[in-house]
Amino acid sequence: METISEKKYNDLVLIPTDFSEVCENAINHGAELAKHLGYKVCLLHVVNSETKSKLKKENLDLTSIVRQLKELKAVYEKKYKVTIETVAVEGSIFTAIHEVARELKANLMVLGTHGKKGLQKVFGSYALRVVLESPVPVIVVQNKVFGKGYKNIVFPVSNDLEARQKVQTALKIAKLFNSKLHVFKSLETDPALKSRVDIITRQITEILDENKVKYNVDAASKTANYSKQVLSYAVLNNADLIMIMTQPNVDVPGFSLSKWDELMMFNDAEIPVLCINPMNVIINYWESSSLY
Repeated sequence: METISEKKYNDLVLIPTDFSEVCENAINHGAELAKHLGYKVCLLHVVNSETKSKLKKENLDLTSIVRQLKELKAVYEKKYKVTIETVAVEGSIFTAIHEVARELKANLMVLGTHGKKGLQKVFGSYALRVVLESPVPVIVVQNKVFGKGYKNIVFPVSNDLEARQKVQTALKIAKLFNSKLHVFKSLETDPALKSRVDIITRQITEILDENKVKYNVDAASKTANYSKQVLSYAVLNNADLIMIMTQPNVDVPGFSLSKWDELMMFNDAEIPVLCINPMNVIINYWESSSLY
């Protein structure tokens, strides 16, 4: 079985897979994104108790995992003309995926799902931890194809979401795809909160102006259901990507996400969502590697 051994990368898109259909679009999406970025791809399979049980029932050994990974490597290297490496490690998906991401110095992870139920079916009942505890940004994709890239990016700004931490990532992606950022402010009735949102928005737009990134600024029409308004706004603007800062549930850390995160990541419009956890290590990963 392959391991990470001496493989030490950077400029890398990590794509976990369990060889199911739900992960196929993630591989297509991640490989095509890697091609635009000039990155390598690493296909990762975590051999856990479920894998071993399945192999035993089918009278197979761990070499079959390596074979399946190599078959995927051959198919997608030919299709996208990118360098693809494969890694198989034993362990829990909740720790192994993150350990591999750190050891390979991955810049991004692409995780495939057909919605919350689909993600849980693939990775287990606590699958959201994979996103919430990731040391690198995670793009959650459903059935929507990569297309021509991220031309329209929705960038929510509200009082309880630290939007400024997303700016450097947004700049890099926008320059790569000549994107337009759709900055969408929450509506605040409290003067102090309104002032905070306005200040954050102004700081963001000043940076966008300095970097000559196209954008427009719009505001929610009501105070309630901001998350649903974000999604409606994303659909209206033909968004290719929504960028969010995750909000971990402080009562049960690592085991669930806020309603905001769930609604965004598993949106019915199937718009890919770039999830950035509020951790300094994430910013360091992105700032240490240029996308252009």
